[in-house]
Amino acid sequence: MSTPTDTYSSASSSASASTILIDPPGLLTSRDAPTVELVLPVHNEQRILEQSVRTLYDYLETHLGCSFQITIADNASTDETLGIAERLAAGLPDVRVLHLERKGRGNALREAWGASRAEVVGYMDIDLSTDLSCLPGLLSPLLESRSDLGIGSRLAPGARVTRGVKRETISRSYNILLRGLLGVGFSDAQCGFKAARREAIAPLLTEVKDDGWFFDTELLYLARRNRLAIHEVPVLWVDDPDSRVAIVATALEDLRGIARLRREARGRSDSPRDQLGPESARGLAELAGQADGRPA
Repeated sequence: MSTPTDTYSSASSSASASTILIDPPGLLTSRDAPTVELVLPVHNEQRILEQSVRTLYDYLETHLGCSFQITIADNASTDETLGIAERLAAGLPDVRVLHLERKGRGNALREAWGASRAEVVGYMDIDLSTDLSCLPGLLSPLLESRSDLGIGSRLAPGARVTRGVKRETISRSYNILLRGLLGVGFSDAQCGFKAARREAIAPLLTEVKDDGWFFDTELLYLARRNRLAIHEVPVLWVDDPDSRVAIVATALEDLRGIARLRREARGRSDSPRDQLGPESARGLAELAGQADGRPA
C-alpha cells in the first residue's frame, strides 16, 4: 500500500440476505480473482444498460492490460434491467450481476466492494458520462501502489465538462460547502467515477452510514481522516440529459449528511453550531429545483 498522506494529487486523464449474486458458470471459480473490478450501479436502466456495458467491456478488453470484472449492481429495478443484465452476464465471460432488493447507490457499492476479491475496485455511472479515456489516469496510480483512492473531478484543472450553468453552479456550491464545513481538500466529491485499492478502503466500508448518494462524500471524508493517499483525475464529462438523479432530493440528502458528519466530528449531537442553517439548505434546494426544472 502507498504511504499514507493527507495531500491530494492530480493525475492526467489519458452478500446479505437481500443480495443475490447471479454468476455465469465458472466465473471466478476456475481462474484467479480479477485485478480490477468495476461496478455499475443501476436502477431501471433498461434503455442504456446493454450498450453501456458492451462499450465498457470492449474498452477494458482492448486497453486495460490486466484481468478485469464488470459487476452490474441492480438496485431493485422494476423494468427489464435485471433480465438484460443476466443475458449480458451469460454472454460475456467477465460480467456478473449483483441483484439487491433495496435501492441505494451506496448500498450497492458497499455490497459489491465488500464481496470483491479484486486488487482494485471502482465504479462509474451507467450513462458513461465520464469519457473512458480517463480510466488509465484513475487506475494506474492504484495498480502501481502510488495511491489508495482515486476520484474523477469535473472541477480540477484540466477537466472538460459539458453541462448546464445551473447544474455547474450546484456542483461548485456543494463542494465549497464541503471544504468550508468539513475541511476536505478534494475538489469533486460526487463525480460518478472512482476507484480504490480494496485493502485500503475495506475497513472504511462498514463505517460509512449512508446508503445513497452521500456514500461517496462520506467515504472520502473517512479516507481523509484515516490519512489515505488520494489522487484526483480531471475528467472529460458530458451531462446526460436523461439522468435519473433527483437533484432536489439529492441536494437535501447531502446537506443532511454534511450536518451529521459535523455532529459526529464534534462528538455532540445537539450542538447548534453543527446544524446547517435553513438559509443554506433552502438556497441549495432552490438552485437544485431550478436545475431540475421544478420548484424546490
